Amino acid sequence: MMGYMENGAAGYILECNRGQRAGRRSKVKYKAVIFDFDYTLGDCTEGIAASVNHGLKKLGYEAGELEDIRKTIGLSLKETFACLTGSRDQEEAQRFSIYFKEKSDQVMVEHTRLYPAVGPAFEELRRQGCRIGIVTTKYHYRIDQILDKFQIAGLVDVIVGAEDVKAEKPSPEGLLYAMEQLGADRKEVLYTGDSVVDAKTAAGAGVDFAGVLTGTTSFRDFEPFNHICIVRDLAELMNALTQEK
Repeated sequence: MMGYMENGAAGYILECNRGQRAGRRSKVKYKAVIFDFDYTLGDCTEGIAASVNHGLKKLGYEAGELEDIRKTIGLSLKETFACLTGSRDQEEAQRFSIYFKEKSDQVMVEHTRLYPAVGPAFEELRRQGCRIGIVTTKYHYRIDQILDKFQIAGLVDVIVGAEDVKAEKPSPEGLLYAMEQLGADRKEVLYTGDSVVDAKTAAGAGVDFAGVLTGTTSFRDFEPFNHICIVRDLAELMNALTQEK
């Protein structure tokens, strides 16, 4: 198993199967690699914060603090509303979701930044014959728009968004559906995400999990969950997946 060791101010250091020879690469063992989106493949913080605060203000709440909003990214909109307001009123949460979507349709794609390692990682996975999926709490059509913007839509085989499932993550429903569409069984799939919700989703589906530290979740938060590795970003993930055993 790969992991990180703390090294004071130097932060986390990746341990990749000691004894492997540098520069040697092997084939990715998975038939399909499936990803979360927010803070895994890209950063939508600015658009999300604007949309969240639009919804809160329309309902008479004060705007949320940016750091508080960042911690909710990746949750369903209903859970985001509950975390930021303390309210479990389902009708109010539904109205919040409508107002969020109203604003996000205007600003989300424009204010989305794709991480630099995504394109090369996807291209390498496809070169190796892997299929690629995205399972996210974002709307399916929004992911379509973002992938089109960055001209990588052709590299992704399946997308499962919020409107495609009855139960959002950490329910494994979306991940299991993606696996079915990709024709991959549990042993052939790796799910990669930046949050504890993603780790729980992978566990619920019975698939391998890789944690990335590009979001707000720390190594210590990931550590209790089964994982093949915890890495800084997708470039490091690809190095870990292709290191010769």
